[in-house]
Amino acid sequence: MLRRSAALARSARPPARLSQQQASSTPAAAAAARPFSTQTSKNHETWRGDNDDDALPKVKRRDGSVEVIGNVRGFVDYERNPEPYRAPMERVTDWEEINSEGHDPVERIVQAARCMDCGTPFCQTHTGCPVNNLIPEFNALVYQDQWRNALDRLHQTNNFPEFTGRVCPAPCEGACVAGLIDSPVTIKNMEYAIVERGFAEGWIQARIPETRTGLSVAVIGSGPAGLACADVLNQQGHKVTVYEREDRPGGLLMYGIPNMKLDKGKVERRVNLLEEEGIEFVCNAEIGVNVNVETIRNANDALVLCTGATIPRDLPVPGRDAKGIHFAMEFLTKNQKRLMMTRDGTLESEWGEHITAEGKDVIVIGGGDTGTDCIGTSMRHRCKSIVNFELMGRPPDARADSNPWPEWPKVYGVDYGHGEVQAVFGQDPREYGVITTEFLVDDDNNVKGLRTSDAKLGPSGVEIVPDSEREWPCDLVLLAMGFVSPEHDISSQLSLALDPRENIRATYGEYATSMDGVFAAGDCRRGQSLVVWAINEGRGAALKCDAYLQNLQKATAK
Repeated sequence: MLRRSAALARSARPPARLSQQQASSTPAAAAAARPFSTQTSKNHETWRGDNDDDALPKVKRRDGSVEVIGNVRGFVDYERNPEPYRAPMERVTDWEEINSEGHDPVERIVQAARCMDCGTPFCQTHTGCPVNNLIPEFNALVYQDQWRNALDRLHQTNNFPEFTGRVCPAPCEGACVAGLIDSPVTIKNMEYAIVERGFAEGWIQARIPETRTGLSVAVIGSGPAGLACADVLNQQGHKVTVYEREDRPGGLLMYGIPNMKLDKGKVERRVNLLEEEGIEFVCNAEIGVNVNVETIRNANDALVLCTGATIPRDLPVPGRDAKGIHFAMEFLTKNQKRLMMTRDGTLESEWGEHITAEGKDVIVIGGGDTGTDCIGTSMRHRCKSIVNFELMGRPPDARADSNPWPEWPKVYGVDYGHGEVQAVFGQDPREYGVITTEFLVDDDNNVKGLRTSDAKLGPSGVEIVPDSEREWPCDLVLLAMGFVSPEHDISSQLSLALDPRENIRATYGEYATSMDGVFAAGDCRRGQSLVVWAINEGRGAALKCDAYLQNLQKATAK
């Protein structure tokens, strides 16, 4: 178990910085670098000439020469330099965003200059960005110091770059052509920098439609798919009402993704803009439970379901009903609600019991973003120890032959939560190739440990390694093994057809369900996926819904 040392907690230092040479000592190592790497690095060295009127700094290139920033040779001249997170020992003491203040303007231009005029920019194709961001274009505009034009390009394809710039794992960087022989362009950092400058400069303002069609749409769910769908439909002039079962809009953006990855003020900032543009949000409305779905359907000309995939994958082994075993989203949501109540000046005791990891031995079962978020949240609760079980083996340090570019690189990486555990406890929290076979329970039905075996992939799937049993003490278990399907209160009441995975059946690109005028998008249609894919589907469903409404309007006018 990884236990917090009092001395470490008082005086541990952030991990030593890697030199640029260490960070990319070979093309293979550089190409294997994860796009979300948490390494810290220094800016490129800059000089200015004796002429005070010369505003163009000169930057040291890889070959040692010092020249004005140029993008002719792009990544050949300049090394990848991702914007670092705040130091782990600093950020674990608060709930603020892990992002640092970022690079200075010169370094941002250097990083933009690394993007070259690729013959085929795979970063924005189906292998890269799901919303097909115009990445080479906005990088070129940043290089030319045309930030407002870069923002316009970014908003052409992405409704909410302030979300994806923070939480997206950046498949665009995995498909970057530079990644073939070097490390990819810092696309995610650039997206974040562009949109935040847009807000800071006041360029992002409410866009109120000039005309209205007189048609109305109900969007069920206010996560990224629902918000994107509502935004597009509203801009087409339709009256849009978004229904959310929680007390605040935002779905997983508000209550699923922790504050340190996505500050909730940023979510509220966008929701307020959408409200100003004419979208109505109705909260505490769980359609199919406390609000009749037929009433909503009959009151609108179309219905779009963006309810997400919210049924978590369980672990039905002996002892599962013990106290102290929780699904990850229950843990994360209750923690975020507690933070929101405290921020708003409401006493925590008035909200009710929350799940705390303070002083506990915590085991997180399942990797991925959700598992990492459970780790980061537990660290901020001051857990006593933390271990993360992953069923599969440790990923390779570089791409395997079966995982060629431009696929997402399935390689070993250290995300923010893992880096925090390393800084405080001295080692990575992950245990690979582990399968839980039993929860150990005390006389009061509290979990007191786990029994596991080693696991490996065999011809028939995951196999247990004989004679590999181990026991692990713990008093809090968080299940972060993904989600299996959406809940079916709405789909069953509307008698909607489902696919073999229990998702709402609606063909990708069409989004129409088995009921006329009802569409589905996001995780409730495609299964658990990324925020950027939810935005993609919300946008696509909105266009198909708009076409349906236009045809409806034409038929009514005849």
